Amino acid sequence: MSGSAAQSSQGGIWAVARAIAWRNLRTYVRRPELFVPSLVFPLIFLAAFAGGLSALGGAPGFHFPAGYTAFQFVFVLLQSAMFAGLFTGFSLAFDFESGFARRLMIAAADRRGIALGYALVALTRATVTLTVVTGVALAAGMQVTGDGVEVFGLYGLAALLVFVGYGWAAGIAFRFRSIQAGPLMQTPVFLILFLAPVYVPLGLLKGWIHAVASVNPATFFLEAGRGLIAGRPTQLALAFGLALVLIGLFSLWARLGLRSAERGS
Repeated sequence: MSGSAAQSSQGGIWAVARAIAWRNLRTYVRRPELFVPSLVFPLIFLAAFAGGLSALGGAPGFHFPAGYTAFQFVFVLLQSAMFAGLFTGFSLAFDFESGFARRLMIAAADRRGIALGYALVALTRATVTLTVVTGVALAAGMQVTGDGVEVFGLYGLAALLVFVGYGWAAGIAFRFRSIQAGPLMQTPVFLILFLAPVYVPLGLLKGWIHAVASVNPATFFLEAGRGLIAGRPTQLALAFGLALVLIGLFSLWARLGLRSAERGS
């Protein structure tokens, strides 16, 4: 491909992506019912886990320097990041069902821009949600014993998980092109997240749940995130490397799904 052709292709991708991102973000602003649940649910989880289960912070063997609120905040933060990606996959499936995405497939100069545009939407939604959740947690007295670089690393990990969740959901949305596929997007992620050390550290889990959590990818993300907020970094290379591998795999999954949608359009 010549230089001018490559630039034209890249321009086409970003033109489509910007148009989709702008359209979806305007829709969310005009229709609060589309984004309010994604803000409310993490706050409910934070209140239920960090407040209602705070007594677990005094369990024998539980030693987390930043306190139980910060311990649970990391789970809520990373869960919210992944679900921002998932919910954007729901939006993509709904747009196919309504016929809007099919029209996009016909009009787009480069259809890869469709996948990219919804990815930008996912990242923007996550930014809003994580900002609100962080503000509420700090107002509730959450301690952060990590420094600025470590906290930045925590949010960097969260950003990567946005794309992990989105890539998985987008691949399904492109293949099924119906909101009926929503449970298929959501259920595996729920299972993976809640089979990780959600309420207590990995060392306090017993039996089969400990065996499962020990090899669960979500465990590595939680361990790294909690280490960052506490100022005791651990498993960072494993967590960030795994996130990048999953992004690569799910990007391919979404790209193949896009080809399926192209054949079905």
